[in-house]
Amino acid sequence: MILQDRIKILVELGKYIATNNDEWQEIKDRAARSNPWFAEVFVETSTKNIAIAFLDEKLLKQWTENYGLKAEIGVPKNVGIVMAGNIPLVGFHDFLCVFISGHNITIKTSSKDDVLIKHLVGKMFEWNNDLAHIISFAERLNGCDAYIATGSNNSSRYFEYYFGKYPSIIRKNRTSVAILTGDETKEELSLLADDIQQYFGLGCRNVTKLYVPEKYDFIPLMEALKKYEFYADFHKYKHNFDYHLALLIMGNKLYMNNGTIIFSEDTQLFSPISQINYEYYENKTQLTEILKSNQQVQCIVGNGNIPFGKAQQPSLTDYADGIDTMEFLVALTK
Repeated sequence: MILQDRIKILVELGKYIATNNDEWQEIKDRAARSNPWFAEVFVETSTKNIAIAFLDEKLLKQWTENYGLKAEIGVPKNVGIVMAGNIPLVGFHDFLCVFISGHNITIKTSSKDDVLIKHLVGKMFEWNNDLAHIISFAERLNGCDAYIATGSNNSSRYFEYYFGKYPSIIRKNRTSVAILTGDETKEELSLLADDIQQYFGLGCRNVTKLYVPEKYDFIPLMEALKKYEFYADFHKYKHNFDYHLALLIMGNKLYMNNGTIIFSEDTQLFSPISQINYEYYENKTQLTEILKSNQQVQCIVGNGNIPFGKAQQPSLTDYADGIDTMEFLVALTK
C-alpha cells in the first residue's frame, strides 16, 4: 500500500471508532467484561482519544511529512510488537507507527487487552483484504527483523535477551509526576485528579508522585479527587485501598485519605494503586531539571510543564520513553 492509502484506511478507522455503532459498542463492552480494570468509561476515553488525536487526516499527513516518508518503501521489514495491557489499547500507537511507516507487523497482544486491537485490525481487513499479508498476530514473535516491546523492568530483561541482537526498542517501567505550587485553581486541581486517577492510575502517564512546597494545603486536592469516589464500587480497586491503608496504619505511618485515595509522604516515584506519594521541595527550577533527566519519569505535569488534565491525552509525537518510534522505523530502510 502507498502512504496515502495507509492514511486513508486509518482515517476510516477513526471514523468507525467515533461513529460508535452497535457492533463497536458490543466490542467495547466485551473488552470491559474481559478485564476488571477496563472500566467502560475508560475504554470509551481511550478509544475516543485515539480517534481524535491519532486518526485525524490532517494530523497524520503533518506527522508523516515531518519524517519525509515516501509513498512506498523498497523492502518492508517485519516488525514484531509486544503490547502491554495496563490500559485499553495502550499498544495502538506502536501499531500505528509501524503500519504508517510501510513495514509489516506481527503483534503479540497482552492477554489483558486483546479484544479491541484484534477487532480494529479485523475491520481494516474487511475494508482491504490485502492487509492480511501485512498485519498478523502471533503468540511468539519469531523471525522478525526488528522489535518494539513494552513491559515491566522484569520482562525487559527477557526482551533484551531475545530481541537485543536485533534493532529494537525495549521499554521498562515509567511513571509520571506533578509539581504543584499551591496556587492552582479549583479547575486545575480537578484536571490533576484526572491525571492521577484515570485508568485507576495504571498508566505510565498517570501521576503517582506529587512534589509540593512546604506547608502545602492538601485539602482542596483531596476534595477534587472525590470526583473518583465511585472507585469504591470497584472491588479490585477497593481491595487495594483497604490493603495499603492497613499497611500504613500497622506501620504507624503518617497518611491522609478521602475515602478512595491515600496520600503518603514517600520519596518513591512509583506508588501502589489507590495511593499517591508526595514529597516537599524548595527549588522548583532545580527540581524540574532533575526530573527531566530521570529515566523513570514519563511526564511532568504542572504549570510550565504538561498542562493539568493532558497527561493522558498524548499526541502523535508523544513517544513513550522519549524514544522517537518513527525515527527508529524510518532508519530500518536505510
